[in-house]
Amino acid sequence: MAKDFLLEIGTEEIPARFINPALKQVKDMAAEFFADQRLEYKDMKTYGTPRRLVLHVKELDEKQKELAKEAKGPALKVAFDADGNPTKAAEGFARSQGVSVEDLVVKDLGKAEYLYAIVKEEGHSTEKVLTEIAPQLINGLRFPKPMRWGDLDYRFARPIHWIIALFGEDIIPFTVADLASNRFTFGHRFLSEGALKVNDAIHYFELMKKAYVMVDGEERRRVIWEQVQQLAESVNGKVQSDQDLLDEITNILEYPTALMGSFAEHYLNMPDEVIITPMREHQRYFPVMDTNGKLMPNFITVRNGTEKHLDIVTAGNEKVLAARLADAEFFYKEDLKQPLVDRVKELKKVVWLEELGTVYEKVQRISKLANSLSERLGVDENAKEQIERAAYLAKADLVTNMVYEFPELQGIIGREYALKNGEDKEVAEAVFEHYLPRYAGDDLPGSIQGQLLSLAEKLDSIVGCFAIGIQPTGSQDPYALRRQALGITYILLDADLNLSLNEMISLAYSEYHNKELKLSLDQVLSEIQDFFKQRVKGIFSDRGFSYDTVDSVLEAGFDVMADAWKRGQALSEFRRQPAFDDLLTAFNRVNNLAKKSQGGVVNEELLQEDAEKDLHQAYLDFNEKSASHLEKKDYVAVFNEIAQLLDPINKFFDQTMVMVNDERVRDNRLALLFNLAEKMKVSADFSKVVA
Repeated sequence: MAKDFLLEIGTEEIPARFINPALKQVKDMAAEFFADQRLEYKDMKTYGTPRRLVLHVKELDEKQKELAKEAKGPALKVAFDADGNPTKAAEGFARSQGVSVEDLVVKDLGKAEYLYAIVKEEGHSTEKVLTEIAPQLINGLRFPKPMRWGDLDYRFARPIHWIIALFGEDIIPFTVADLASNRFTFGHRFLSEGALKVNDAIHYFELMKKAYVMVDGEERRRVIWEQVQQLAESVNGKVQSDQDLLDEITNILEYPTALMGSFAEHYLNMPDEVIITPMREHQRYFPVMDTNGKLMPNFITVRNGTEKHLDIVTAGNEKVLAARLADAEFFYKEDLKQPLVDRVKELKKVVWLEELGTVYEKVQRISKLANSLSERLGVDENAKEQIERAAYLAKADLVTNMVYEFPELQGIIGREYALKNGEDKEVAEAVFEHYLPRYAGDDLPGSIQGQLLSLAEKLDSIVGCFAIGIQPTGSQDPYALRRQALGITYILLDADLNLSLNEMISLAYSEYHNKELKLSLDQVLSEIQDFFKQRVKGIFSDRGFSYDTVDSVLEAGFDVMADAWKRGQALSEFRRQPAFDDLLTAFNRVNNLAKKSQGGVVNEELLQEDAEKDLHQAYLDFNEKSASHLEKKDYVAVFNEIAQLLDPINKFFDQTMVMVNDERVRDNRLALLFNLAEKMKVSADFSKVVA
């Protein structure tokens, strides 16, 4: 009879960001272990709170499935003599497998027949298997920052205080971190007293609810969001969706009760971000908006407990937030006493990287690089002036009181102060946008000023770090260079900017002329190209291109990323044409023979057959027409011109012998094929396409 299996790891409070990855690890390991051990079950789920990680397996078999193993023995012709008696080879094989000769079976493997032993292995009881699996599930967990406690040489997210391991009503005995598994758990830290006895796995969840623990994270999440929305509606307000904050709150408590507080209305005179940041980042509060999207003097938070004494808890939260907002108001008013532009000189005292100088020097490099990029794009003079001004002010907010207290506001408060100081709206917006995107899924800069400033800032960081030998390795990326490279790629693609990656790298490198760099420009170019290629490849794949389309397009070049994207779109469309497979076959024939040549000018006087003359003319026509299409970046037209080569190529191979004895004729034909293959690969290397 199948039974439920329950494993609970009771701990001190685990950081919220550790919980979901840990639950996934537990589930993945358990599924793999049970499959390896031939144990079947109906369903498996994991649950987590700050104080426990739980695995619940429904209707787990009581015994392993029987295992039948086949062992190959000697060939039949050497296993028995002429009289049909078993030889020593057969007897020895049977003995080694623990079976009699009579139990051996014969299998025909085509060329010969062989003896096989079918060895059946009885399954062990599930209790025995779980005794081995359960501690492995705990010991196998990995956390970003594990800790040790007491005098134990053991690491876990936080100290383990109890372990439950039950199969039905029976305890699965084992020891981890000097703790023996048992049937006792603990409820809510403050609302439940003493150890709780779990009689069996099925009734565990009912017991926990009575002990004020909502074990199911999805249930907690749903309850929290429903309560938050109801409270907001009670004041005719609404709370904007914030999945990250909701996820964090879900994993920092066990029994949620939402509450609403308020703050003095005069704080609303500050920018919304100045109010929302201490709410969200420091206190984990949800801000409340009115129906017009305007911030209201209310907040919603969630306590880890019941509604008892909720008024006291609310007052305490209001007091804490009031102190935060009072500090923010003071810093805001103090900062406004000094214009943002006057703070730029203070950046001379702020070191960015020791080998690369101060933030002030970085500002100067960004300004020059952004100006160079704007010239290459033909940006108008007014926008160029705005870019230069925004570059000068971009980092000034780093030395404000507000950013010192709330680092999350860099760029945001810079934009606000720039507007307060009378700067152009475009300049202020670019000060903010040059940080975008700040994380995966973040907005991209919307203005050309912000786009070019963001590109310049990120390029300066990447090129500088690579030039002094600081490249991301494995999981290590302390300067977030991968994120910045992704940001550059997304901006270039989404804004369709016709900028050369190599040229941008070279321009950025040249601005470090007064620094001692470890790598030459050529080395930096090579390493950063490879670095970006991986980012581009991932983005193209995520956006729906097949892996071989991506390889084909990138092999033809990705220096101008927006251009590579257009080629990818055109190739994807081209591959849907009915004749594409035939064309790919024809190209591969051309390309394979082309490898035997170094190219060169085709001598028309050596063209003998009508088919090769026709192919040469088709090549010349394609070369002329494709050049026009390439100039217009009309890659659909380029691929359509390639399609016109199918018939001439097929006729050439049907009617022409390439590898003739006459060396001059042979080399001339190979040169024709070489030149044709190279031209066909300008937009996409078809040799990378898998039929």
